[in-house]
Amino acid sequence: MSKRLKIILIAAVLLLGGIVMYPKLDLFLSSRKTTENIVEVPIYIDREMTAEELGDLLFEEKVIDDVKSFIKVAAYKAINQSNIALGKYIISPKTEYRSLLNGFRINAAGNGNAEVEVDVTFNNCRDIYQLSGKVSKSLLLDSLALVNFLTRKATLEYYDFTQEELPALFLPNTYKMYYDTDEKEFVERMAKEFKNFWNDARREKMKKVGLESPSEVATIASIVYSEQNRHPDEWPIIAGLYLNRLEQGIKLQSDPTFKFCWGDALNKTQRLLNEHKAIECPYNTYKIEGLPPGPICIPPADVIDAVLNRAKVDYIFMMARPDYSYRHDFSKEYRQHERLAKIYQQWLANELKQK
Repeated sequence: MSKRLKIILIAAVLLLGGIVMYPKLDLFLSSRKTTENIVEVPIYIDREMTAEELGDLLFEEKVIDDVKSFIKVAAYKAINQSNIALGKYIISPKTEYRSLLNGFRINAAGNGNAEVEVDVTFNNCRDIYQLSGKVSKSLLLDSLALVNFLTRKATLEYYDFTQEELPALFLPNTYKMYYDTDEKEFVERMAKEFKNFWNDARREKMKKVGLESPSEVATIASIVYSEQNRHPDEWPIIAGLYLNRLEQGIKLQSDPTFKFCWGDALNKTQRLLNEHKAIECPYNTYKIEGLPPGPICIPPADVIDAVLNRAKVDYIFMMARPDYSYRHDFSKEYRQHERLAKIYQQWLANELKQK
């Protein structure tokens, strides 16, 4: 074989080898390309998407600069619409494309391999409607869908609550959950927190203060918190006062309960009148005896504990102090209470005149 022919054969072999090896080399280099971000970037996948759509999203967020290479690696790894997990992801700087794509792949638990949890916080909620609105700001679920799930007969029967009692299921706090947590998973998590909170020790205290269920405790706690949300040291005292009324068969006569009946209508009303108290409503404790059918807000766990650890007082009445301290004076006799009420009403009238 001539020298020239040998050169041609070697060149042909090298060319053929290059043709065969180039795609593998190209894929190898593509898989080791790294993201462009220099700081961590949060990425939310809130719908099913193809690898191409995911690549476009990452390009728009300035995470990657080579969508073509990203898609090439995704195709090799068989990552597509069927196995890209919804959720929140935190993309670290200089993440290789192969690792980036592996992070989006759904795992046996139903989450993305690199999916992270989000903070779900709800507090100062009057009812499940406000709660659902706050939860939907942190999770992918729809607030109306959550309300519908909570209020359906099957859910109420399963968790053994009436719709009025249902706010007692929720303990305001900040919880870690996956972004794509759905309505059923959210309620299951809250039920687990409820069960852990209502341990044997708390249930024993519940019986000692004369209440029959966690929803009754939450109802008292909701009234206590509605009366006083600035000074926690008053919670056990107010709880003791209202439990005294229950024990003695005296109507609770709590202003926040009839105000609850009016919804938002009295939010800007500075002086509550007898005409407001006259509203016919199952929550109006000026009209009904005993407890209303459920909580008038979703009280914090600390207030529930304040009810379970009520102060041993003999108070029956409370009146706001005639100042802006947001504290109360307590009394056990109506004559003393009446005198305090007159002082407060006179002070309030003077304050309103000056405005």
